[in-house]
Amino acid sequence: MRVHILDDWFDTLRHLPCFSLLKGHEVTVWTDHEPDPAKLAARLRDAEALVLFRERTPITAELLDRLPRLRLISMRGAWPHVDVEACTARGVVFSSKLPGNAPNYAAAELTIALILASLRQIPEQVTSARAGHWQAGVGRTARGKRLGVWGYGRIGRAVAGMAEALGMEVQVWGSEAGRARAAAEGRAVAHSREAFLDSADIVSLHLRLVPATRGLVTAGDLARMRDGALFVNTSRAGLVEPGALEAEIARGRIHAAVDVFPEEPLTDPSHPLLASPNVLPTPHIGFVTEEEFDLQFADAFAQVNAFAAGHPINVVNPDALRRQAARPPARRE
Repeated sequence: MRVHILDDWFDTLRHLPCFSLLKGHEVTVWTDHEPDPAKLAARLRDAEALVLFRERTPITAELLDRLPRLRLISMRGAWPHVDVEACTARGVVFSSKLPGNAPNYAAAELTIALILASLRQIPEQVTSARAGHWQAGVGRTARGKRLGVWGYGRIGRAVAGMAEALGMEVQVWGSEAGRARAAAEGRAVAHSREAFLDSADIVSLHLRLVPATRGLVTAGDLARMRDGALFVNTSRAGLVEPGALEAEIARGRIHAAVDVFPEEPLTDPSHPLLASPNVLPTPHIGFVTEEEFDLQFADAFAQVNAFAAGHPINVVNPDALRRQAARPPARRE
């Protein structure tokens, strides 16, 4: 198949073990991002399969209408950026393997790194040392701090374990099922959302972005956090009420460490989440490690091979298979 891989910005995939799974296919790797649908469609005009790099490129009806040869879209993980109904209507199979309960250690490690870097003022200290000014202030110790883990799934559980290894006190909040899992594993669970927020030195979000969780964290929630507390979000910006974090940061009362933003990529240095000295921002790198890429794209490439062999797997829109069978074959150029 003619396979196009989108948005591999650092040309990483072809150098990983998983890339050998595409042997026998005609593969094109795009190492930049093309936001214009017309220009992107021109690039992909001969594509029979697309492999997506998470949510870096939205898949819209407008784009699909320009790709008559496309038969498969493959990725791993959730798909808020993919118009699945449009794929089905056009007979384009969409396959995506959800990670299940396997821990995402890359995201968990980044969460802990952001907490430690914020508490110990690592960016400011590095900048000061490089400028020849030596120390730039006094940090805070992680040990003994209360970390509120909001969401007890595969990443929240891993973060809780790492934090406890550092001597932090972990308290959990989240869905009823998540709280039950935490309690069954012997972790402390807050008796209310208000108590969870009132008592935490650090609150870290670990929730999936679905309609029920969009805007779940409100301005009132952030206002309940104690003075000097740290709010960490390595999950999704949409979990927070629009503008609420920016407004609370502007008050100068709390700190934040964020890996996700309302718009990505965020390149305006004047944006409050980039410009405020009370925010430690990283550019959505929670999943950006060679090891995590190899795991994720091994699944995505396996889906390409299964489809090419006539036995598609992890199909999100099975109706597309019937529609595709009824499509006249596209002329191969």
